[in-house]
Amino acid sequence: MEEKVVKTSEISIKVGLNENSLPVGMKWSAEDGNVEDAPAKAMLLSLWDPKEMSAMKIDLWTKDMSVEEMKQFFHQTLLTLSDSFERATGERNICEDLRDYCHHFAEKMEILPE
Repeated sequence: MEEKVVKTSEISIKVGLNENSLPVGMKWSAEDGNVEDAPAKAMLLSLWDPKEMSAMKIDLWTKDMSVEEMKQFFHQTLLTLSDSFERATGERNICEDLRDYCHHFAEKMEILPE
């Protein structure tokens, strides 16, 4: 039985492009989170297509995002993915393995706090 939708919420992302269609600015808004035109330098968006049984992805970053920022962004994203996966599936052991890998990633990228 399908649940009845009683409310909708919108999340939007505005991407400013230069003459070569490269992202030079991003802003995002989330009406339920009271966020309006907040600046961003990168985004990784994954959506599950149930018909195709595959992930659809959009990965964008602005040309002024530094390599150091990208290292931090990926590290933090990997950590939050392990948390999300554990909440969604209860698979604690594999999530601990992923967190261990995240620590290894941070060491290799030399982004661990001193």
